[in-house]
Amino acid sequence: MLVRLLYASRAVDTSPAAIEAILTQSRQHNPGSGITGVLCYGGGIFLQAIEGGRAAVSDLYGHIQRDPRHKDVELLHYEEITERRFGGWTMGQVNLSKINHSILLKYSEKPELDPYAVSGKVSFALLEELMATASIIGRA
Repeated sequence: MLVRLLYASRAVDTSPAAIEAILTQSRQHNPGSGITGVLCYGGGIFLQAIEGGRAAVSDLYGHIQRDPRHKDVELLHYEEITERRFGGWTMGQVNLSKINHSILLKYSEKPELDPYAVSGKVSFALLEELMATASIIGRA
């Protein structure tokens, strides 16, 4: 059974090297676990969608909750799915510094990434739009 999980967290270390280390680890670990997804990072905040088998996604989310590189981990949305939305991605990355702020403003009160202030449905819609506008890099 396939599931999709959407969560937000705050980075403990916001240095480019620390963020790149998280992405590198995801890209190395996820294919073997059947995990696909996309990671959006900006202003010290992660917004990540992960997809895969229920056990694999649950295990990964548990690991993220215990990972000292993340704090304020919050589940935004969880659902059973019939097909993957991010099937071609081991872990795509959104570079918010290159995003037109009007896209962010479309989904929130301010032109900044803040999944804590909006619903999981709104956060997922933002990820969908970022995919549609080719704002995601790092395809598998």
